[in-house]
Amino acid sequence: MIGRVRVLLVEDDEPIAESLRRGLGRYGFEVDWVRTGAEALAADPGGVVLLDLGLPDTDGLDVCRELRARGDVPIIVISARADETDRVVGLELGADDYISKPFGVREVVARIRAVLRRVKTASAQPSASEYAGGRLVIDRRSRRVWLDGVEISLSPKEYDLLVFLAEEPGAALTREQIMEAVWDTNWFGPTKTLDVHIGALRRKLGDVVTVETVRGVGFRLVTS
Repeated sequence: MIGRVRVLLVEDDEPIAESLRRGLGRYGFEVDWVRTGAEALAADPGGVVLLDLGLPDTDGLDVCRELRARGDVPIIVISARADETDRVVGLELGADDYISKPFGVREVVARIRAVLRRVKTASAQPSASEYAGGRLVIDRRSRRVWLDGVEISLSPKEYDLLVFLAEEPGAALTREQIMEAVWDTNWFGPTKTLDVHIGALRRKLGDVVTVETVRGVGFRLVTS
Protein backbone atom coordinates (compact mmCIF):
# COMPACT_ATOMS: atom_id res chain seq x y z
CA MET A 1 0.00 0.00 0.00
CA ILE A 2 1.19 3.53 -0.79
CA GLY A 3 1.95 5.57 2.33
CA ARG A 4 0.14 8.64 3.54
CA VAL A 5 -0.16 10.39 0.22
CA ARG A 6 -2.19 13.58 0.39
CA VAL A 7 -4.94 13.87 -2.19
CA LEU A 8 -6.59 17.14 -3.17
CA LEU A 9 -10.16 16.25 -4.10
CA VAL A 10 -11.95 18.92 -6.15
CA GLU A 11 -15.61 17.88 -6.26
CA ASP A 12 -18.81 19.84 -5.64
CA ASP A 13 -21.08 16.80 -5.27
CA GLU A 14 -21.12 16.10 -1.53
CA PRO A 15 -22.24 12.42 -1.63
CA ILE A 16 -19.50 11.57 -4.17
CA ALA A 17 -16.90 13.54 -2.23
CA GLU A 18 -17.79 11.91 1.10
CA SER A 19 -17.72 8.46 -0.48
CA LEU A 20 -14.27 9.12 -1.92
CA ARG A 21 -13.00 10.57 1.36
CA ARG A 22 -14.07 7.50 3.30
CA GLY A 23 -12.93 5.06 0.64
CA LEU A 24 -9.52 6.61 0.04
CA GLY A 25 -9.01 6.91 3.78
CA ARG A 26 -9.42 3.14 4.12
CA TYR A 27 -6.55 2.73 1.65
CA GLY A 28 -4.25 5.02 3.60
CA PHE A 29 -4.69 8.30 1.74
CA GLU A 30 -5.23 11.70 3.36
CA VAL A 31 -7.90 13.68 1.54
CA ASP A 32 -8.31 17.46 1.44
CA TRP A 33 -11.72 18.27 -0.05
CA VAL A 34 -12.64 21.52 -1.82
CA ARG A 35 -15.79 22.29 -3.81
CA THR A 36 -14.77 24.99 -6.29
CA GLY A 37 -12.08 25.82 -8.79
CA ALA A 38 -11.07 28.90 -6.82
CA GLU A 39 -10.56 26.83 -3.67
CA ALA A 40 -8.58 24.25 -5.66
CA LEU A 41 -6.18 26.89 -6.99
CA ALA A 42 -5.74 28.35 -3.50
CA ALA A 43 -5.06 24.96 -1.86
CA ASP A 44 -1.90 22.90 -1.54
CA PRO A 45 -2.18 20.31 -4.35
CA GLY A 46 -0.57 17.64 -2.20
CA GLY A 47 0.71 14.47 -3.86
CA VAL A 48 -2.06 14.01 -6.42
CA VAL A 49 -5.17 15.92 -7.54
CA LEU A 50 -8.57 14.35 -8.26
CA LEU A 51 -10.37 16.98 -10.33
CA ASP A 52 -14.03 17.05 -11.31
CA LEU A 53 -14.75 19.03 -14.48
CA GLY A 54 -18.28 20.16 -13.55
CA LEU A 55 -17.48 22.79 -10.94
CA PRO A 56 -19.93 25.52 -9.88
CA ASP A 57 -17.64 28.51 -10.45
CA THR A 58 -15.48 27.55 -13.43
CA ASP A 59 -14.78 24.83 -15.96
CA GLY A 60 -12.57 22.14 -14.48
CA LEU A 61 -10.51 22.13 -17.67
CA ASP A 62 -9.38 25.68 -16.85
CA VAL A 63 -8.38 24.52 -13.38
CA CYS A 64 -6.47 21.62 -14.92
CA ARG A 65 -4.60 23.99 -17.24
CA GLU A 66 -3.65 26.32 -14.38
CA LEU A 67 -2.53 23.50 -12.06
CA ARG A 68 -0.37 22.06 -14.80
CA ALA A 69 1.19 25.44 -15.51
CA ARG A 70 2.19 25.67 -11.85
CA GLY A 71 3.95 22.31 -11.56
CA ASP A 72 4.09 18.58 -12.18
CA VAL A 73 1.67 17.29 -9.52
CA PRO A 74 -0.22 14.29 -10.97
CA ILE A 75 -3.77 15.23 -12.02
CA ILE A 76 -6.54 12.67 -12.47
CA VAL A 77 -9.75 14.04 -13.94
CA ILE A 78 -13.00 12.55 -12.65
CA SER A 79 -15.99 13.53 -14.70
CA ALA A 80 -19.47 12.63 -15.88
CA ARG A 81 -18.37 13.83 -19.33
CA ALA A 82 -17.73 10.52 -21.07
CA ASP A 83 -17.31 12.00 -24.56
CA GLU A 84 -13.92 11.22 -26.06
CA THR A 85 -13.41 14.86 -27.02
CA ASP A 86 -13.49 15.91 -23.36
CA ARG A 87 -11.10 13.09 -22.51
CA VAL A 88 -8.68 14.20 -25.24
CA VAL A 89 -8.88 17.87 -24.21
CA GLY A 90 -8.26 16.98 -20.57
CA LEU A 91 -5.19 14.92 -21.43
CA GLU A 92 -3.94 17.60 -23.81
CA LEU A 93 -4.16 20.19 -21.03
CA GLY A 94 -1.90 18.07 -18.86
CA ALA A 95 -4.09 15.59 -16.97
CA ASP A 96 -2.33 12.29 -16.28
CA ASP A 97 -5.48 10.18 -16.38
CA TYR A 98 -9.24 10.48 -16.87
CA ILE A 99 -11.93 8.50 -15.06
CA SER A 100 -15.54 8.64 -16.21
CA LYS A 101 -18.40 8.61 -13.68
CA PRO A 102 -19.75 6.38 -12.29
CA PHE A 103 -16.68 4.71 -10.83
CA GLY A 104 -15.69 2.65 -7.81
CA VAL A 105 -13.20 3.62 -5.12
CA ARG A 106 -10.98 0.66 -6.01
CA GLU A 107 -10.68 1.93 -9.58
CA VAL A 108 -9.69 5.38 -8.32
CA VAL A 109 -7.11 3.85 -5.98
CA ALA A 110 -5.68 1.77 -8.83
CA ARG A 111 -5.38 4.85 -11.06
CA ILE A 112 -3.70 6.86 -8.29
CA ARG A 113 -1.20 4.08 -7.65
CA ALA A 114 -0.47 3.74 -11.38
CA VAL A 115 0.19 7.48 -11.75
CA LEU A 116 2.43 7.56 -8.67
CA ARG A 117 4.37 4.53 -9.96
CA ARG A 118 5.05 6.32 -13.22
CA VAL A 119 6.27 9.42 -11.38
CA LYS A 120 8.56 7.30 -9.18
CA THR A 121 9.91 5.33 -12.15
CA ALA A 122 10.64 8.50 -14.09
CA SER A 123 12.56 9.99 -11.18
CA ALA A 124 14.64 6.80 -10.87
CA GLN A 125 15.77 6.81 -14.50
CA PRO A 126 19.34 7.78 -15.48
CA SER A 127 19.56 11.55 -15.70
CA ALA A 128 20.10 12.53 -19.34
CA SER A 129 20.05 10.81 -22.72
CA GLU A 130 21.08 12.28 -26.06
CA TYR A 131 19.68 11.55 -29.52
CA ALA A 132 20.29 12.69 -33.08
CA GLY A 133 23.95 13.46 -32.49
CA GLY A 134 23.19 15.33 -29.27
CA ARG A 135 20.64 17.67 -30.87
CA LEU A 136 17.85 16.17 -28.73
CA VAL A 137 18.53 15.82 -25.00
CA ILE A 138 16.06 14.28 -22.53
CA ASP A 139 16.70 14.75 -18.82
CA ARG A 140 14.55 12.19 -17.03
CA ARG A 141 15.33 13.43 -13.55
CA SER A 142 14.04 16.92 -14.20
CA ARG A 143 11.57 15.85 -16.96
CA ARG A 144 13.01 18.51 -19.28
CA VAL A 145 13.82 18.33 -22.99
CA TRP A 146 16.23 20.39 -25.11
CA LEU A 147 16.34 20.69 -28.88
CA ASP A 148 19.52 22.18 -30.35
CA GLY A 149 20.30 23.60 -26.92
CA VAL A 150 16.91 25.28 -26.50
CA GLU A 151 14.45 23.87 -23.96
CA ILE A 152 11.10 22.91 -25.46
CA SER A 153 7.83 22.82 -23.56
CA LEU A 154 6.05 19.47 -23.48
CA SER A 155 2.89 18.50 -21.65
CA PRO A 156 3.34 15.62 -19.16
CA LYS A 157 1.84 13.13 -21.61
CA GLU A 158 3.89 14.45 -24.53
CA TYR A 159 6.98 13.99 -22.39
CA ASP A 160 6.01 10.45 -21.33
CA LEU A 161 5.26 9.54 -24.95
CA LEU A 162 8.61 10.86 -26.17
CA VAL A 163 10.51 9.00 -23.45
CA PHE A 164 8.74 5.73 -24.24
CA LEU A 165 9.41 6.01 -27.98
CA ALA A 166 13.02 6.99 -27.29
CA GLU A 167 13.66 3.88 -25.19
CA GLU A 168 13.90 1.88 -28.42
CA PRO A 169 14.79 4.21 -31.32
CA GLY A 170 13.86 2.65 -34.64
CA ALA A 171 11.61 -0.01 -33.10
CA ALA A 172 8.01 -0.21 -34.31
CA LEU A 173 5.80 0.06 -31.23
CA THR A 174 2.14 -0.85 -31.43
CA ARG A 175 -0.65 1.49 -30.43
CA GLU A 176 -1.57 -0.92 -27.65
CA GLN A 177 1.99 -0.95 -26.25
CA ILE A 178 2.12 2.83 -26.28
CA MET A 179 -1.30 3.31 -24.66
CA GLU A 180 -0.54 0.78 -21.93
CA ALA A 181 2.87 2.28 -21.16
CA VAL A 182 1.98 5.97 -21.34
CA TRP A 183 -1.63 5.96 -20.12
CA ASP A 184 -1.38 2.77 -18.05
CA THR A 185 -4.94 1.70 -18.74
CA ASN A 186 -6.85 -0.67 -20.95
CA TRP A 187 -8.04 1.56 -23.78
CA PHE A 188 -11.13 0.48 -25.69
CA GLY A 189 -12.39 2.02 -28.90
CA PRO A 190 -10.69 4.84 -30.85
CA THR A 191 -7.23 5.99 -29.83
CA LYS A 192 -7.64 9.55 -31.01
CA THR A 193 -5.81 10.90 -27.98
CA LEU A 194 -2.64 9.10 -29.09
CA ASP A 195 -2.81 10.68 -32.54
CA VAL A 196 -3.32 14.10 -30.96
CA HIS A 197 -0.18 13.70 -28.85
CA ILE A 198 1.85 12.28 -31.75
CA GLY A 199 0.86 15.30 -33.85
CA ALA A 200 1.91 17.68 -31.07
CA LEU A 201 5.27 15.93 -30.69
CA ARG A 202 5.94 16.11 -34.42
CA ARG A 203 5.29 19.85 -34.45
CA LYS A 204 7.59 20.48 -31.50
CA LEU A 205 10.44 18.19 -32.60
CA GLY A 206 10.58 19.56 -36.14
CA ASP A 207 13.12 17.80 -38.33
CA VAL A 208 15.57 16.83 -35.58
CA VAL A 209 13.85 13.51 -34.93
CA THR A 210 10.93 11.94 -36.76
CA VAL A 211 7.98 10.04 -35.35
CA GLU A 212 7.08 7.73 -38.24
CA THR A 213 3.71 6.06 -38.68
CA VAL A 214 4.02 2.31 -39.17
CA ARG A 215 0.86 1.52 -41.09
CA GLY A 216 -1.32 -1.05 -39.35
CA VAL A 217 1.02 -1.22 -36.35
CA GLY A 218 1.80 2.05 -34.58
CA PHE A 219 4.77 4.41 -34.51
CA ARG A 220 8.55 4.50 -34.29
CA LEU A 221 11.08 7.19 -33.41
CA VAL A 222 13.81 7.79 -35.99
CA THR A 223 16.72 9.87 -34.71
CA SER A 224 19.07 9.96 -37.68
